[in-house]
Amino acid sequence: MERRTFVRAASAAAVGSALPAPTLGAERSTLLEAPFVHTPQLVAPVVISDSSGVRFKNGGPQSGVERAFQLIAEGTDVLDALIAGVNIPELDPEETGIGYGGLPNEDGVVQLDSCCMHGPKRQAGGVAALEGIRTPSLVARAVMDNTDHHLLVGKGAQDFARNMGFEVEEDLNTDRSRALWLEWRRRIDPLHYLDPARRRRIGYEVGLDMVREGLVDRNSFWGTINCNGIGPDGAICGVTTTSGLAWKIPGRVGDSPILGAGLYVADGVGAAGSTGRGEANLFNLSSFLIVEHLRRGAHPKDAGMAALERVKENTVEERLLNDRGLPAFDLRFFVLDAAGRYAGVAMYGSSESSYGLCTENGVEEPLLEGLLDGSPTG
Repeated sequence: MERRTFVRAASAAAVGSALPAPTLGAERSTLLEAPFVHTPQLVAPVVISDSSGVRFKNGGPQSGVERAFQLIAEGTDVLDALIAGVNIPELDPEETGIGYGGLPNEDGVVQLDSCCMHGPKRQAGGVAALEGIRTPSLVARAVMDNTDHHLLVGKGAQDFARNMGFEVEEDLNTDRSRALWLEWRRRIDPLHYLDPARRRRIGYEVGLDMVREGLVDRNSFWGTINCNGIGPDGAICGVTTTSGLAWKIPGRVGDSPILGAGLYVADGVGAAGSTGRGEANLFNLSSFLIVEHLRRGAHPKDAGMAALERVKENTVEERLLNDRGLPAFDLRFFVLDAAGRYAGVAMYGSSESSYGLCTENGVEEPLLEGLLDGSPTG
């Protein structure tokens, strides 16, 4: 069965299970038995994600958004379904922006971040600078389920994961991620290696050069997949997972595991998550801002564009890297509201910038709506 046909069948099953049953015969007494109660479908299920949710399958038949949608349609908890979906690219060695094979920090070590939020339960969990575990999204879920904390980091996060039964590996690099790191190190100006500030600027510019040359995928340079979904009963959840900015300073944490930045979910309102330049998003807590716009009735597209405008207005130092006086980075938001409306927006739009979507109509890759024209890399 082709994936579009399967998705439609799964969605139909979910809808059918929520429809009223045929009228019972007149002989049944409502005085002796309470009438059967049916829970109506509030909204058609939707899963929205970064393009990694469509592009990577780790050798299997389904992408992340397909897997998540199938599980939601089958009645799985929405957050469990979304995490199962992002596990696919997390485990895919060809995806260099998250999980196993994610581009490492400047010391060549893969450090992963993730967070998740469950709308109906009003619970969340996250991990940052986690080493040795391929699926940080599952560890974030374990933090949510087994502690009263929202965020564990570094060795503490790794020890917690080990205690919870996760397998801890020595190194999450693949041959590809290690080769790209070695090429980046080769290009750094050795005369300025002892100047940390100079080295960081050079390292960032060298990284962008590798993006321009096609050695590193633009999405993978800033990393990250965000995946949000809504079930037929209106339950909204989200998850974000990343290996962070390529060749970052060891211990650097971006927006991905931070509630209100890399992800924010409000039950009965909506969800928003991001990929791209984490520091710009952190400064503005953009996902929280987007959900608050949704709360006031804004369409997901308008809410996302308002957040991008705020980021652009607050951008200062990054403008120095761009002769047009505009942000020299990309930032993307994936937005879903309680009515099942959705949007993917970006600081820069292009014919090559898309996101992942799965609905009852199947899997799609719509173009991101851009606030600005052109490219953040010139």
